[in-house]
Amino acid sequence: MRIFVIGAGQVGSTIVAALHEEHAITIIDLDQIKLDALSYQYDVVTVAGNGASRRVLEEAGVAEADLFVACTSRDEANIISAMFSRKLAPRAKIIVRTSNAEYLEIWHEQQLDVDFIVSSEQETAIAISRAIGVPAARQTDIFADGQVQIVEFDIDDKASGSFLGRRLRDARLPADSKVASIIRGDRAILPRGDEMITAGDRIVVIGSPQAASEWSRLIAGDIAAVNDVVIFGAGRTGAAIAYRLLQQGIAVSLVEPDAARARDIALELPGARVFCTTGLDPDFLERERIGSTHAAIFAMRDDAKNLYAATLARVHGVRYTIAVAHELISIQVFENAGINLIINPRSLTAEEIVRFAYDPRTTQVSMLEGNRYEVLDIIVRSESPLAGLSFRDLPLTNGALIGAVVRNGIAVFPHGNDVLLAGDRAILFTEADRAAAVERAL
Repeated sequence: MRIFVIGAGQVGSTIVAALHEEHAITIIDLDQIKLDALSYQYDVVTVAGNGASRRVLEEAGVAEADLFVACTSRDEANIISAMFSRKLAPRAKIIVRTSNAEYLEIWHEQQLDVDFIVSSEQETAIAISRAIGVPAARQTDIFADGQVQIVEFDIDDKASGSFLGRRLRDARLPADSKVASIIRGDRAILPRGDEMITAGDRIVVIGSPQAASEWSRLIAGDIAAVNDVVIFGAGRTGAAIAYRLLQQGIAVSLVEPDAARARDIALELPGARVFCTTGLDPDFLERERIGSTHAAIFAMRDDAKNLYAATLARVHGVRYTIAVAHELISIQVFENAGINLIINPRSLTAEEIVRFAYDPRTTQVSMLEGNRYEVLDIIVRSESPLAGLSFRDLPLTNGALIGAVVRNGIAVFPHGNDVLLAGDRAILFTEADRAAAVERAL
């Protein structure tokens, strides 16, 4: 597939890293330094120029594109480049990144001629709203219209004795779930019945939402269900998060230092309490009893402020903290600071985009551990050599494990005697560099 990517920032570079081995990629950006870094690391074509210029797109050969992705941080530039590419490459799929909810609405109303629009703010809000129900999760995603949940947990020695240090075949594990992988150091272990989960492991579980919640209780039973949150930062991301949580029936308070923005958000979200303050004043935290809040979410634009505010909130008693990390380098810092859940909007955005480069049978992709691993939702073709085999007899094809299938619209969590059928949607875990081989096998 010929793929053209406009923007060599974090989203663009993540797309390149995920797709460069299987596809011919051309990346266009004004910043030669970013382009040089990508061309040094990956076998890609780079073009220094304005991706919103028809001339630049023509000279780059965009007419040959199968997939065109406009993912700079400038919404209007993305839309203009998409409009040019639609004329130059009418058969290509056109994907646009935006931070403006109005553009998303226009696209939903079919007034914008692109195949897909992805909003970093909306993807962040969705990710946080999903994670709220599984407070022990390090990362989570849902498949099959919410019937299947993928959850990543860190295991420490406080986890329930019902499975810690026991062989998986002997452990009492939540029904309708499967441990898809045990990540131990730099290794991903596809667990057999004699494998054990030990403290220090990171595990990936595929199961029903009920099973995901039960796993959360087993791993961190002291974290209560989240019924009220305080969000620091009422910008586009904070507002999107607040809107989704209010829809889930969760009480929301917003902390915003800008008086005009605080007034606007109070009118926009009448169901939320809005405080016009930085939230960094210990007197405010004590007076408003922020420490008794079930969760605090830090969605300011500055990672350093998010880190400081999260640390201060923890000092004042907040037990469950979620932080938005805009830069990849911040993720490890946040982890070391003890923040429970870290969301990187640009990685979420890239994850939504890369699936368009996969086999059309792959309907969803979730990237884990900086795209070292992936979870795929892929339809089993009738000529697949694996169709008709029982799950007990399935080979661990290229290190992949099927955790669930969707059959006739219903999620099934298979046992050894169950049979994989043509037409099933297989939800499986695999190492990212083997995803293409897994697709071919199915």
